[in-house]
Amino acid sequence: MLLKLEVLEAIKRGDITLQFRRWTRPTVKPGGTLKTKVGLLQIGRIDDMSPSAVTEADARKAGFSDVAEFNRWLGTMKEGPLFQRIEVSYLGDAP
Repeated sequence: MLLKLEVLEAIKRGDITLQFRRWTRPTVKPGGTLKTKVGLLQIGRIDDMSPSAVTEADARKAGFSDVAEFNRWLGTMKEGPLFQRIEVSYLGDAP
């Protein structure tokens, strides 16, 4: 799962706790970790869902100001049959 540095820093601060991905196959697993430029991320719960089910609260937890901004971002992403809501948190420095 590729994340921009500003998103990684927001996850580290606790400002972002969700990510959304549209892909052909998942690249992270619930309970797993992800080594990044800012340290280790914990991958929490992963839910399959429809993009239309994203709530205002979900959008804000993912770093968007609202669902409209989320939908604009989604429009720039490549198509994929699987859409997932992914809980993320900062775990600490990478070993």
